[in-house]
Amino acid sequence: MEWQGHGAVEEAAREHERFLWGLCYRMTGVAADADDLVQETFARALASPPEHQESLRPWLTRVAVNLARDHLRRRRREGYVGPWLPSPLDTGDATAPEASTELDAPPGVEARLPGGGSTEGRYELLESVSYAFLLALEALAPKQRAVLLLRDVFDYSVREVAEALNMSEVNVKVVHHRARAAMEAYDRARCVPTRALQERARAALEGFMGALLSGDVAAAEALLSSDVRALTDGGGQVRAAHVPVVGAKRVLTFLQRLMELRGAPVAFEIQMLNGLPALVFAFAEAEDPMYASHAVMRVDVDGDGRITRIHSVLTDRKLAGLRLPTPA
Repeated sequence: MEWQGHGAVEEAAREHERFLWGLCYRMTGVAADADDLVQETFARALASPPEHQESLRPWLTRVAVNLARDHLRRRRREGYVGPWLPSPLDTGDATAPEASTELDAPPGVEARLPGGGSTEGRYELLESVSYAFLLALEALAPKQRAVLLLRDVFDYSVREVAEALNMSEVNVKVVHHRARAAMEAYDRARCVPTRALQERARAALEGFMGALLSGDVAAAEALLSSDVRALTDGGGQVRAAHVPVVGAKRVLTFLQRLMELRGAPVAFEIQMLNGLPALVFAFAEAEDPMYASHAVMRVDVDGDGRITRIHSVLTDRKLAGLRLPTPA
């Protein structure tokens, strides 16, 4: 079958766009980058459609993954100002493993193949867009990341991965083995967004923010683990800490000082982002353009409900596509 003309590509776009977007988001960790990569993938399909393909999906997957790998190489070569964090993704009220059967799941958690059936593999789909998982992927080389995602998230066979990535089956197995070894630390403490974990995270987030806004230092500190780490992603575009802040007292002092300088948020709401609740803030307009106008704060919690990680994302590009609150 020869794929010629806009019609065939448009049909393929409708059939495979959600899958490709979910793959590119997991590859890059940034929703805006996934948008660009999927658009470029279909632009190449229009410019030079493959010939004699029963299905465009393997070819489109190969193009999308190659583009994503090039993007990752550029990102690592160019460096990043301060801590890098994934862009928040609205995942609605999904929980794992129930999310794997949702027909109306958000694009990043799409669980259905065009012909029916689930794509879910070793890692649950909602788990694979969690911050813990996406940050763990940063330890993998681009090719390892692609193989692991196709094998262990989207449940591709070795043969299907080899076809999609233009690799030998032996090479797929070797790369997959090394990728799993690199994920060993994550696998020991997997972050599966169950309803119980979501409720613990919400309680910690609400309690901590309430204590912070009311000035109850003791209550705020009691919700932090002793070795809590706060990472702030400003991407060099807005004011942000360029190194992690570690320790309960230091984190609390940092956040208090930040509120003194920036002022308390004028509007905020809790949204389900990357499988767990997160606070989305709006701030009053500042004279200094280097202050962020919006921010997302999310937390990781331990079994006792204490906060072990605080992640704050401030850059406009990474917040694009979210429902941002507006001042009353």
